[in-house]
Amino acid sequence: MKIVYLADHKEYLQELAEWYYSEWGRLLKHPENNEYVNRLEGCLNKTSFPLVILAINDGELIGAAQIKLHQMPMYPEKEHWLAGVYVKPEYRGQNISNTLLTELDNIAINLGVKILHLQTEHLDGGLYSKCGWQAEEIVNHRNIDVMVMSKVLIA
Repeated sequence: MKIVYLADHKEYLQELAEWYYSEWGRLLKHPENNEYVNRLEGCLNKTSFPLVILAINDGELIGAAQIKLHQMPMYPEKEHWLAGVYVKPEYRGQNISNTLLTELDNIAINLGVKILHLQTEHLDGGLYSKCGWQAEEIVNHRNIDVMVMSKVLIA
């Protein structure tokens, strides 16, 4: 498995947009349209945010994660957000998400980020609490209760 930037592998953009739509399309303002294609086109960065990294195994897209800016408008002071962590179902439980999270931590540190934030529908923190993320609070965002978490990044 290798970790690469979506910016260097645009051929996976449509497939990733379909994953995101399948997983989170119900949250779109206009769910009849897959807005994720346009959103991901705005993430074709390697040295600025937003950016997306991919897990590729023998040419197959098996996972992805990203860092976005100001994901939750209710927190204007929280700039950098981990988002879009997704592993293809048949590859779950193989430490791929942890590998993606570690790589994003390193990328964020190299780009000067001191703290990352995230929101998860897993109100116990799920995977993230096992990876060093700290729970902050549960809030209702877009009619869904989510746990807001943060992680201080240490070089």
